[in-house]
This record gives sequence, C-alpha cells and structure tokens, in this order.
Amino acid sequence: MEWLNYHHLLYFWVVAREGSVAKACEVLRLAQPTISGQIRKLERRFGAKLFEKKGRGLELTETGRLVYRFASEIFALGQELDETLKGRPTGRPVRLAVGVADVIPKLVTFRILEPLLRLPETVRLHCREDRPLPLLADLVAGELDLVLADAPPPPSSNVKVFSHLLGECGVSFLGVAALAGKTRRDFPRSLSGKPLLLPTEGTALRRSLDDFFRRHAVTPSAVSEFEDTALLKVFGEAGLGVFAVPSVIEKEATASGGVKVLGRTKEIRERYYAITVERRITHPAVAAVSELARTKLFG
Repeated sequence: MEWLNYHHLLYFWVVAREGSVAKACEVLRLAQPTISGQIRKLERRFGAKLFEKKGRGLELTETGRLVYRFASEIFALGQELDETLKGRPTGRPVRLAVGVADVIPKLVTFRILEPLLRLPETVRLHCREDRPLPLLADLVAGELDLVLADAPPPPSSNVKVFSHLLGECGVSFLGVAALAGKTRRDFPRSLSGKPLLLPTEGTALRRSLDDFFRRHAVTPSAVSEFEDTALLKVFGEAGLGVFAVPSVIEKEATASGGVKVLGRTKEIRERYYAITVERRITHPAVAAVSELARTKLFG
C-alpha cells in the first residue's frame, strides 16, 4: 500500500490557510526552503501543481482547492479523534456542500433544505447557486456533496452522476387582485390576452408552460422573461403580470397578501432531483434531505 506523507500535506494546508509560505514559516517555525521543498514533493506525489503565483502571493489551483478541502477534513477528523479519546464532546457539525441550479425558486430550495437545520445533529450548510453544468462539474470534482436541480443531467453532459427524484407537484398561477378578478373565471382560457411573466426559454418550466398554453389554445401576452425566479416574483407582486410557481410553495408565495391564486393545474409537473456521485446515497445529510423532501414536502 502506498501511503500519503501527512507532514507534506500539513505544510501544504498551512500555506494554503495562511496565504503565503512566509506566514506558514512563522506558524510552523520552519525555514522557507524546507516548506517549499516539501510542497514540491507533494506536487510530484499528486502529479499536479497545487499553487500558482498571483502577484506577490500564491493562489490554489483547481487541484489545490480539492486537496485543501480533503486536508481540512483530515485534520479536523484527527482533532476530533484526539478530543474523543480525551473524553471531551466534539460537537463537530456534519458539513453539507450543496449546489443549487439557478432555475429553482429560492422558496423551493428553502423548503427542501430548511428541515436539515432542525435535526438533532448539527448540520453546517454551504450553498452555492449556478447553472447546472458547472455545478455538476464541481460535484464530480468532489467540491460539492449534492446538486439540487429541476431535471436530470442531459446525456450530452458526459458526467457520471445519479439522479434521485425528491418529489413533484403541480403549478399555481398567481397575480395581484386586479388580475385575479378577471382571470379566475374560465381558467385557463381566461389567461388569453393577460400580461404574463415567464421564465426564460430552455428551462423545464418554460417548456411545460408553452405546451400547456398550446393544448388549451391560450394566447397570453408575454411581457417579460426572467432568468432569476426571485426577480420574476418581485415584478409579479408589483402587478406587472401573471406568473407561475410550483404549487408546493403557493402558501408562502401568497402569504404577504400581495398576490392571489388565479388558478391551478396538475397538467404541468414540476420535479426536483438530488444529484449525487453515488448510486446509493450514503452521506447522512444528503440522505436526510431526500427522506424529508419525499415524506414531508412532496409526500
């Protein structure tokens, strides 16, 4: 078995944490050539550069960021072992790094993840929002534990990941009171001619809405398109158009009283997935997300 030199890993980790070799020398009380030489040995061991020069400082490479994350976990676990053997409670939280596809409404993300913070075990969430493909790349690289998305990855993405369905729901159409009175009757045909706020083309919800309108011969007036679902909701609450939300967050979306439900449909199904690198989920926090979403939120 080939063993990793943990002294080399420690020197690298301190340099990355402190931001320079000079500061790491002060912390470790070692000479600069010693630390630089050990880091070069670690780079040869991994077959990749861990740092690159930027101005007068050092910046982690992509491989360096991955190694730093693992090193942080290794040394935190070592400290926890030491504290446990000394009979002291560690209280170390479970860390969960989540990537959230930017097309998922923030209220849905909140409803999926919020129950984690109520568990007896402490969970430390790290959330990042981005387009699905960059998030999947980071998932495969080990920088994320989970990606929340509204669709499985397309076959063209060429990433080996697994999609776990969290649940699905219908869609509710919302609008201010002035629009509600005119639209509730004869829904959905009454949407024809009404100002409509839409998600941008290419999203799963937009495709479903377009199909729904074609099936019912509805011709609404699309006044605006939005990439950001939170911004879309702000425009809707200002009375600038009718907009659609997943029915699972209908209560929260109408809680302020600014908008009302104009109609609902189950013909459009909004689906949400937990995407992992594991076929069978083993991370305890990811397992909790999946179980709580299926039984409590979408159950």
